[in-house]
Amino acid sequence: MKLLSFEHRGRTGFGLLRGDGDIVDLAGLGYDSLRAAIAAQALQELARRAQSLPATLRLADVKLLPPVPDPGKIICVGVNYGNRNEEYKDGSAAPAYPSVFPRFAGSFVGHGQAVLRPRESEQLDYEGEIAMVIGRRGRRIAAADAWSHIAGFTCANEGTVRDWVRHGKFNVTQGKNFESSGSMGPWMATADGFDPAAPMTVTTRVNGEQRQHDTTANLMFPFDELIRYISIWTTLEPGDVILTGTPVGAGVRFVPPRFLKPGDVVEVEVSGIGVLSNPVADEPVAMERGVSHAQ
Repeated sequence: MKLLSFEHRGRTGFGLLRGDGDIVDLAGLGYDSLRAAIAAQALQELARRAQSLPATLRLADVKLLPPVPDPGKIICVGVNYGNRNEEYKDGSAAPAYPSVFPRFAGSFVGHGQAVLRPRESEQLDYEGEIAMVIGRRGRRIAAADAWSHIAGFTCANEGTVRDWVRHGKFNVTQGKNFESSGSMGPWMATADGFDPAAPMTVTTRVNGEQRQHDTTANLMFPFDELIRYISIWTTLEPGDVILTGTPVGAGVRFVPPRFLKPGDVVEVEVSGIGVLSNPVADEPVAMERGVSHAQ
């Protein structure tokens, strides 16, 4: 089941994707957002009720938002694919614990919307990732129970402003949180459609050229271990999002680096979910004046 959040004629809503482009609008069924439906453990109920509802919207007619536009927490994991640790060429051993940092909701846009290069830097980079959406509240979750806490998965481009991640000695937060510098979507595929034992693949393309490709079989910290570790120090809530790391092949690793430019198109494809696609644009001056970016 694929669930999405959208804007249509000035109204925000969420719905179920039917086929390749039909949307069953789930407004009026008791929940005002996908996050609220997840928190109520109502996804299967909504799927059942949607069977008798017509599809009243088309993908082409709505603006897609990140699947959960208002997550309580977005937690990102760095250097999680085994060969990414080797990519640093510093001779370091594989880490004993995951590297984690926060992102804010305003740093992400939805499928089809422009990812923005800020005026302060020309080093906007892509990072294709698989994101988990938490489905049930939990603290100190055992790895064996982790899958039952996942509502679903989505694609993410964890866009990074490379020079700004080096401003602080012990953090990367500022380079990871420029407004509209990353994206998530196009929808959330529910966890019941995935086999926990089967690897998932993630592929990133820039202007049709494959830059990244890997499988979760190569994760140093698999999904269940990430949930176990993160839930030790923070309570995971329904609708929270965990980005699970990016493979080798980011633009900064090329010689010379291949950063994103206005007019580029970034695609992140994840098996079992679909393709997240976003054009790249320069951040408009209007954003500095408190005017929303019209996408």
